[in-house]
Amino acid sequence: MSKPVVLLAEQLSPATVDALGPDFEVRQVDGTDRPALLEALAEANAILVRSATQVDAEAIAAAPNLKIIARAGVGLDNVDTPAATKAGVMVVNAPTSNITSAAELAVGHIISLARHIPNANASMKAGDWKRSKYTGVELFEKTIGIVGLGRIGTLVVDRLKGFGVNLVAYDPYVTPARASQLGVQLLSLEELMAQSDFITIHIPRTPETTGLIGEAEFALAKPELRIVNCSRGGIIDENALRDALESGKIAGAALDVFVTEPPSNRDLLDQPNLQLTPHLGASTDEAQEKAGVSVARSVRLALAGELVPDAVNVAGGIIDEYVRPGIPLMEKLGQFLQGLIGASPVALDIEVHGELARYEVKALRLAALKGFFTNIVTEQVSYVNAPLLAEERGLDVRMNVDEDSDEYRNVLTLRATLSDGKTVSVSGTLTGVKQIEKLVGINGYSIEVPLAAHHLVMVYSDRPGVVALYGAALGEAGVNIAGMQIARDEEGGQALSVLTIDEPASDELLARLRDAIGASELHEIDIVES
Repeated sequence: MSKPVVLLAEQLSPATVDALGPDFEVRQVDGTDRPALLEALAEANAILVRSATQVDAEAIAAAPNLKIIARAGVGLDNVDTPAATKAGVMVVNAPTSNITSAAELAVGHIISLARHIPNANASMKAGDWKRSKYTGVELFEKTIGIVGLGRIGTLVVDRLKGFGVNLVAYDPYVTPARASQLGVQLLSLEELMAQSDFITIHIPRTPETTGLIGEAEFALAKPELRIVNCSRGGIIDENALRDALESGKIAGAALDVFVTEPPSNRDLLDQPNLQLTPHLGASTDEAQEKAGVSVARSVRLALAGELVPDAVNVAGGIIDEYVRPGIPLMEKLGQFLQGLIGASPVALDIEVHGELARYEVKALRLAALKGFFTNIVTEQVSYVNAPLLAEERGLDVRMNVDEDSDEYRNVLTLRATLSDGKTVSVSGTLTGVKQIEKLVGINGYSIEVPLAAHHLVMVYSDRPGVVALYGAALGEAGVNIAGMQIARDEEGGQALSVLTIDEPASDELLARLRDAIGASELHEIDIVES
C-alpha cells in the first residue's frame, strides 16, 4: 500500500521530519507558488505550513484527500478554518511553541528602549561616538504595565521581577487573587496608561482589542512612557502611535508586529524613537523546532484516524487513556445503528454507563456522530465536520452519562428516535484484557457478539427450524457464517439473530433470506474501519 502523503509547503526544522517518522511520503513544495501548491495538494493527506502559505477555501477544495492542516506556529491567519471544518479537515497549530521566545523578545525590546541599544549601535557603525546622546534610564523601581496576563504575559512578569520593578497589569479576564499570586496589581486600562513608565502588550487581536490603545489612551500617558508590542499588529493604533512619537507625547516605542506585514507606513517607521523587528517573536531555533515537532505529532494522530484533542476546530477535549479505547467502539456503534435504521432520525441519544462516567467523555459524542454519518453522506466525514452534519440535518443530539451498569464495567448505547416516534438502539462494550469490542444489545435484546466487518441482523417469529433455513440459504450462496447468537423476548415470541459473516450479502440473498424465514426485519451491516 502507498504511504500517506505529507506536504511540507515551507522550510521546517529537520526535527519536524524526524518526528513524522518513516510511515509517510514527505513531499516539498513552495507554498507561495500558487499553481505548484494547488497541484501538489491533489494527492496530499496532510499539509504543514508556517505563515507564508495561504491555505484558503480554494486550496482546501483542491485537496480531496486532505485530513489535516498543520500550522507550525501560533497564529492561523493564513488558514481558512471554517472552510476546513466544512470539508472535515482538522486544523492544528502549536500555541505554546513560541511563548518563551516571544516573552524574551518583549523583555529585550524593553531593555533596548531603556538604553537606546539599536540607535547607539547604528551610530557607532557609522563612525560616531556620542555617549551623551544615548543616555538611558534604569528599569529599577520603574512601573511596567503588562496588557494581558496570559501565558506570554505571565512569562514576561516572571522575567521582569528580577529587575526590581513595580508590576501592574490590565486584563479583564484575570481575578485580583490570580494577579496577587503573580505579584501584579490589576488596574484599569486608563490607570495603567497613566501610571506606567513601560508598557508591553500580550493579547490576541480581536474586534474588541483592535485599536485598544489609541489617541485617547496616549493622552493619559507620561512623556517618559515607552511602549512595546510583540503581540499582534493593530492593537496599537499605528496613526495614533506615530503622532505620539512625533509630538514627543511618549518617549519611545518598539514594534515586532504590524497591521500589514511587511509594513509600508514610512511616516511611522521612520520615527527616530521607534525600534523595529520584522515579526521575530517566534523566530528562534528552539521555537521553530517545538512548533514543528508538536504539529508533526498531531499529523501522525490524524492520519492514523485518531482524534486530535487540541485541534482548533474539534471540541473533543483532553482524552483520558481510560476513555480512548471507547472511541473506535463508539464509531462502530454509530455505523451499526445507521445500518439498523436506514433512515434519518430526528434525535440521537448517546449514553455512557459505568466507570467511564467519571471521566471527560465528550470525544465519544464526536465518535458516535462520525460513525453514524460515515456511510450515508458523500463527503468525507471526520471528527471535525460530523457535528456540523448533524446540525445541518436538524438532528437533536443528546448525551447522557451515569455510573449505573449492572452486567458490564461500561456500556455505550446509541438510541435513535425516528420521525414516527419509534426508537432503535444498539449497545456495546469492551471486554477482557485485550478490550474486545462487542455488541451487547440491540433494541432491548441482550446479546454478546464480537464486532466484525459484516453482520446480518434478523428478527422473526421464534419457532423450530429457522436456523436451518437461513443456514442453508447462506451456504448455497457460498457465504460463510463466522459466528452467531440468538436472543428472544419470550418463548414463541419474537427472536433476534445476529450473524457474523465473512463477506457482504448480496441484495438477492437478502431477499431470499427474508422470504425463507418470514423476517419482519433484516439488515445487512458493514463496518468500515477508520
